[in-house]
Amino acid sequence: MILSICTRCRDGQENILVKRGGRRFAEALMRRITAGKSLVVRGVHCMSQCKRPCVVSFMSANSFTYSFGDLDPEDAEHIDAVIEFTGLYGESNEGFVLRDQRPKPLQAGILGRYPPLETNSDLVSNLSQFVGPN
Repeated sequence: MILSICTRCRDGQENILVKRGGRRFAEALMRRITAGKSLVVRGVHCMSQCKRPCVVSFMSANSFTYSFGDLDPEDAEHIDAVIEFTGLYGESNEGFVLRDQRPKPLQAGILGRYPPLETNSDLVSNLSQFVGPN
């Protein structure tokens, strides 16, 4: 599993706290999480969600990819939510976690959920039946 954290997110506190919100979120998370073989944590220079900082994304082979925003690097509940989701995501079938199963900050802050290339999920349908001759 890969947890990506946008390190360039601005949360409006840069002038006061010196560092960008994304960097502060990454540092706060890294102080509390154990990365290893099953979890790789990486910083991304920009994840292009500037209107919804701070942003993280979860991805894994053959699993749904999730992106979340509106995370506050100064709110321990938001850090805890990302840590908790790491376990939920890793234990779920194809990484699929229902909205009401996610920690509260990740229910409202979802930016996207993208299916894996190969999936049996009933959320994905084949649209080739709608393609006709030109």
